Amino acid sequence: MVETIAIERITLYDLERRFNLQLVEDPTFFWEWQSDLPSLTIAEQQRLERVQAAYANLERRSLLENTVKLAVLAPLLDLAGFFLPPFYVDTEKTVEIVTEENGIELRGRMDVLVLIEQIWLLVIESKRAEFSVKVGIPQVLGYMLSSPHPYQPLFGLVTNGNSFIFVKLIHQDVPRYAKSKEFILDQDNGLALTLQILKKIGQRTAHNRN
Repeated sequence: MVETIAIERITLYDLERRFNLQLVEDPTFFWEWQSDLPSLTIAEQQRLERVQAAYANLERRSLLENTVKLAVLAPLLDLAGFFLPPFYVDTEKTVEIVTEENGIELRGRMDVLVLIEQIWLLVIESKRAEFSVKVGIPQVLGYMLSSPHPYQPLFGLVTNGNSFIFVKLIHQDVPRYAKSKEFILDQDNGLALTLQILKKIGQRTAHNRN
């Protein structure tokens, strides 16, 4: 009998035990966030200042998940070029994502999916501002394991609008993943670094497809 698990309730322990997911400690596995990041133009830096100002205004009240996507995610995706060819952005996929392995189905609906042609590139999970981004890591990994192209490197991003963590998954013999450090919107240039990493992922992937 197939057991159905809602992805939003999945834990890292579940993924490790049921899907043999393994954490990689080697920093060279997820090198994309650590070096050779593209520079930002003055216009891009000014746009990020507006994003920070908008977040500061909105966080005075309860920041809902949809507000996070409008105020923070949408500008970042635009600046990273993900709304333009060869990329395509899908949101709130209405079709349930199902992974069948070892008699288990993972069901859920992604917040944001960035594709290049039909290949999944970036899975994004957004949370309310009061939630730690770390609670979204098992959820985004569950979605990533559901990719129809499991042998392509896949990236994930979890954000609550104020914090950002990137994830990389490669599913070869066994699924292996690594995560970036946590970037904070108004600390240590965190928002700019988040945009630079998004641009790096997009540019490198587009180049490799040519």
